[in-house]
Amino acid sequence: MNKRSFIKSLAALGIGSASIFQSKAKPLMLENLDFSAPDIWDQIRAGYRLKPDYINLENGYYCFLPEETLEKYIEHIRAVNYQGAFYMRTVKVADKANSAAKVAELVGADPEEVVLTRNTTESLDLIISGYPWKAGDEAIYSNQDYGSMQTMFELASKRWGIKTVKIDIPLHPESDEEIVEIYRKAITPNTRLMMVPHIVNITGHILPVRKIANMAHEHGVEIMLDGAHAVGHFTFDLHELDCDYYGSSLHKWLSVPLGCGMLYVKKDKIGKLEPLLAPFDLKLKTMDYLNNTGTHPVATDLAVLNAIEFQEKIGGKRKEDRLRYIQRYWSDQVRDIPGLTVNTPKDPSRSCGIANVGVDQVTPAEMSKILMDKYQIFTVAIDGAGVRGCRISPNIYTSTVELDKFVSALKEMAR
Repeated sequence: MNKRSFIKSLAALGIGSASIFQSKAKPLMLENLDFSAPDIWDQIRAGYRLKPDYINLENGYYCFLPEETLEKYIEHIRAVNYQGAFYMRTVKVADKANSAAKVAELVGADPEEVVLTRNTTESLDLIISGYPWKAGDEAIYSNQDYGSMQTMFELASKRWGIKTVKIDIPLHPESDEEIVEIYRKAITPNTRLMMVPHIVNITGHILPVRKIANMAHEHGVEIMLDGAHAVGHFTFDLHELDCDYYGSSLHKWLSVPLGCGMLYVKKDKIGKLEPLLAPFDLKLKTMDYLNNTGTHPVATDLAVLNAIEFQEKIGGKRKEDRLRYIQRYWSDQVRDIPGLTVNTPKDPSRSCGIANVGVDQVTPAEMSKILMDKYQIFTVAIDGAGVRGCRISPNIYTSTVELDKFVSALKEMAR
């Protein structure tokens, strides 16, 4: 097939020159930027290749990579492919451990407490499935927790005869103590483990997890935090949070390539868990005991370092401030508009980049469709656990001009 026929065949598949052959954004060298410049976020935006067909306000599922990280990731793929089994049999294990150690440093943990996984679901499943359950034990979680984590507890109930207890997290709490008390009331002498979202995935509500952990530990209950949307989103220190177990997806707000997560287990808890998949050595006493998934895409492990480098060049706190600013930029404009309901707390300390808004007269699915079809704004509908609306998750490349269009669309829909 000659070049002209090849391009024609691509066009027939809808992947012609308007898409894959379009010019790329240039990798952005952050070290050369002046962060005091008034147009700094426009400069950072230029380092992303953004699809012009719609405004992307759904970065919560997967935050795609800036070109700087993407190019380095492709280099890793080529390097691993060039070395083949030689790479896999010589430095793969050390490289993965090095990346995990860098993640541990980022989140305030010790290297021996962190391993890389494929996502949050896998991380927390490893805890739930490996926990030393006995019939009659109880586990607490909320209706707003991620669906597959809830069903994993239901599976544990079938397997080991444990009891699951659900609580409701208030959308607009008056205080931290209100939330802590809801969890406290659910505890009984049989409660062993409590799963708590560090940030609620459907509303962006950041919970007072250290206060919840203190209360849980006073009652002899361990706490597992779902931090799927936390790492790379806002700054925190795992040792200060004092949780026992923690899982996160690094391909979300840290912008690691797809299929990378992390699992943290407090040092003195590692030995009490059993692996879901057997390691080579059942006598292992390290986190690797819990983390044998066989051969995996190792280039992703290497790209973790590049994603963290990009994060640190911007600055974790600067990024957090930007994400909180752009969320408040749109949400503060629509909170008091009749016909609209913001399902995220008003207190700025209780949220960051994610928020949720509903149009009262339409279903979330209809709202999402209208936003895309009429206004070319991509979101995700949330309809459950007392939340009706669309989750809005912009990223640091999102402009206020785009958010003005979103606010204008919401006002029209409310009318």
